[in-house]
Amino acid sequence: MKLNAIKDNPGASKTRIRVGRGIGSGKGKQAGRGGKGQTARSGVRVKGFEGGQMPLYRRLPKRGFNPPSPLDLNEVNLGRIQAAIEAGVLDAGKPITVAALVEAAVVARARDGVKILGKGEIKAKADFEVYGASKNAVAAIEKAGGSVKTLGNEAAPAAR
Repeated sequence: MKLNAIKDNPGASKTRIRVGRGIGSGKGKQAGRGGKGQTARSGVRVKGFEGGQMPLYRRLPKRGFNPPSPLDLNEVNLGRIQAAIEAGVLDAGKPITVAALVEAAVVARARDGVKILGKGEIKAKADFEVYGASKNAVAAIEKAGGSVKTLGNEAAPAAR
């Protein structure tokens, strides 16, 4: 390979079209921008304007509801908690709280609380003090001999 033989891939670059250089060029006079007015100017174009017809975003009904202060919960599966107990970073003898899960690096930060989900299996007898837990998770924890205390509305939302 020689430096004078290096070429770009075919079609990798396009040549710039010079507009507004006479009618013989095919892109003269209005330079492919159509007629006069707002759309012929640079920097301005009406997005969603349908020529005076009621725009689609106003024709469709508004639906749904966004809660003003939604809770930002950590979701932790039972299998992950069991793995942390087996690794020795989480003590099953003490109540498992948000602080204990953060210290064991099961969750990154506290947020508004923790919700325990039922994926996986828990074998250790453990007592949980968390914001909430699914029915499957509560059943699995109680089957292993543990208990779940849900804090529910007692946990205050974190400041955003």
